[in-house]
Amino acid sequence: MDHPHEDHNRVHFPILSSELTAALGAIEDMADNTDAVPDSVVRGRPPAIFRAGGPMLKQFDESTASSRKGSQAPTPPRSVVGIGNKVAKPDYSEAKIVLAMVGLPARGKSYLSNKLMRYLKWLEYDVQVFNVGQLRRSRAHHKAQQSGILEDHTSSYFSHNNVEATKLREQLAEDSLEMLIRWLKRGGNVAIHDATNSTRMRRAKISARVAKEKGMSVIFLESICNDPTVIAANVALKVSSGDPDYKDLPREVAERDFLRRIKEYEAVYETITEPHLSYLRITDVGNEVTLSRINGYLQSRIAFYLMNLHVKPRNIFLSRHGESQFNVEGRIGGDSLLSERGLEYAHALPELVRNNIGDAPLIVWTSTLQRTIQTAGELPYPKLTWKSLDELDAGVCDGMTYEEIEQAYPEDFANRDEDKFNYRYRGGESYRDVVVRLEPVIMELERQENILIFGHQAILRCLYAYFHDLPQADLPYINVPLHTVIKLTPKAYGCDEERYTLPIKAVDTHRPKPGSTVSPPDVVPASTTKREYFGTNA
Repeated sequence: MDHPHEDHNRVHFPILSSELTAALGAIEDMADNTDAVPDSVVRGRPPAIFRAGGPMLKQFDESTASSRKGSQAPTPPRSVVGIGNKVAKPDYSEAKIVLAMVGLPARGKSYLSNKLMRYLKWLEYDVQVFNVGQLRRSRAHHKAQQSGILEDHTSSYFSHNNVEATKLREQLAEDSLEMLIRWLKRGGNVAIHDATNSTRMRRAKISARVAKEKGMSVIFLESICNDPTVIAANVALKVSSGDPDYKDLPREVAERDFLRRIKEYEAVYETITEPHLSYLRITDVGNEVTLSRINGYLQSRIAFYLMNLHVKPRNIFLSRHGESQFNVEGRIGGDSLLSERGLEYAHALPELVRNNIGDAPLIVWTSTLQRTIQTAGELPYPKLTWKSLDELDAGVCDGMTYEEIEQAYPEDFANRDEDKFNYRYRGGESYRDVVVRLEPVIMELERQENILIFGHQAILRCLYAYFHDLPQADLPYINVPLHTVIKLTPKAYGCDEERYTLPIKAVDTHRPKPGSTVSPPDVVPASTTKREYFGTNA
């Protein structure tokens, strides 16, 4: 069996001679058997062979000297050939959670479901929402196509007194749960059962069914909303956004019917009081949160994220720093100052921001690097500096041009082009590392209202991918041009987007995906907030 120190030595230290390897092996053997360790080692004194001036220490110093040289060496020293490696996806195979929503209609259940799915997918969990309403509409649509029979899904269908419809709705919920469990067995991590699940009997059935599956656990997430303004907005969204239940109905008629549907559910609604259940109760989207029997890392992570959400209207502005001196020279990383055109961008920003934000409060976030701080310098708003917003660390390649990297490290240059999201620079980071580093930023963004972030290309790609739910394969190739402000407006099912490009020239630092004729996404739709009413799980 390999000793745990061996991998550490292979990853972090240069190739050692056979004599030095044997000496390290001897020390590791001593660590495994303290009875065999000489007194000098036990008391903290190294063996003579490794003391100052000893032959092994001298040999070790010589072997590592090349790795301490600057990265401008025309021929890479042996110790840094292979400057990076690909980072494996975390193994989440043991994580199997059923998250069952609970709540009346128009209480934000689907909003919470989709926000949580986007967050966990961004962190590389395999997540899927199983919406019972989508399943109902999809099956009714299929039936209408096959037989021409249109089902009535107005408020009477949701009445507890409608025995036949109640049986159909229970069957839909059970079918959705079975689909969800099959999906988890195929490798999924978190399956969200998006339904009202509003009675103790329904929740007992879900608990009993999940308990039959080894390694699966269930958490109930109850969403309560007492704010009539929010409820009214949710009802208006429901009847005005293309819901097939209200197709061709006047808006006033649709609203009245949906309010009657809510009353039908209210008549039988039972809030969670079962002491044996694991659950979160969120009141008015974060104003009050109750936790019960939340255990383990993933459950706690889910709870913490949901506790930070709110539904207040807000905008998130993203902008790269102004053009830097390194941008002009084609160099990556570093901590250079702005170029003349970058300074011009910084001068023009106050008017652009004022025209879009008006008198609304705004907080400006920057990285700790000079070019973002310079860019934000003339804005009259409170500022916060985040180390987490610093650019992706290029390690030994920091300060080099791509041409220099390709010449000095051709194999690694090719490996990064092959899998840019997972490639990690030696002594640096991968995009996957950056996503992990940005998690606290995402948490704080969800808590805040209007925020303007001055960041870097890789950083803004990661944040942008989170808000637009973009796949990892596309993330490293998102085009975030210089001298452009991206305005994101979070909505219930995604983000609206506007872009403001100032007429100040800048170099183009975007590198399209090798071998691809289309680089996603250069042009972004104005909105990604459309709700899916039929789904794909019929």
